[in-house]
Amino acid sequence: MSMLTPPGMGGQYRIKGDKYPRMRRPRRRGRLVAGVVASVAALGLVGWGTLQLIDLFSGGGDSASAAGTKSDCSSKASPSPSATAAVPAPGKITVNVLNATTRSGLAKQTADELKKRGFRIGDVGNATAEFDKKVKGTGLLLGPASALNTSLPVLATQLSTAERRTDAARKGTAVDLILGNGFKALTTKKDADKALAALTGPQPTPSSSKQSC
Repeated sequence: MSMLTPPGMGGQYRIKGDKYPRMRRPRRRGRLVAGVVASVAALGLVGWGTLQLIDLFSGGGDSASAAGTKSDCSSKASPSPSATAAVPAPGKITVNVLNATTRSGLAKQTADELKKRGFRIGDVGNATAEFDKKVKGTGLLLGPASALNTSLPVLATQLSTAERRTDAARKGTAVDLILGNGFKALTTKKDADKALAALTGPQPTPSSSKQSC
């Protein structure tokens, strides 16, 4: 056995020349160390994640908060009175009452009732040939184009079942109430006053107000 032969090799490995056999260390210790390091790292990640979740739901974070900020609060709409609707009062509306039925005296009777309710009365008589005996409903409200959203809605409160129609070529501001074959009477004064109040009274409009959080 050569003097350069390591003890315990029993002469199995002989060293020849200037090369020595490589001595391998056991791998068991290295694997154990790697496993411990991986376990510590995993536990650290779990702990960090838990702290983040606690911070998120407790509202302690700077960038995230479950409750939100005051600026995120929804606005609450509350009604507030607006200006009176832009429709004229009955006293500023001139109504021509025309009878398109075969019943005599109907136009005058209706005109008298409208006058009691505050309307101005213009012409009273029979309807022209264009409408005479040709209005099958309770009545026809006819006026210039400008009356569509002004005078006609007000007059309609007195005969809610009447048809509304405008004539673009018509001049002036007066409107016609042409009584049809189905006409029996005007809307009751109580119901007409209620409808008129709803039409001309203040209308609620939404106004934004911040809701406390």
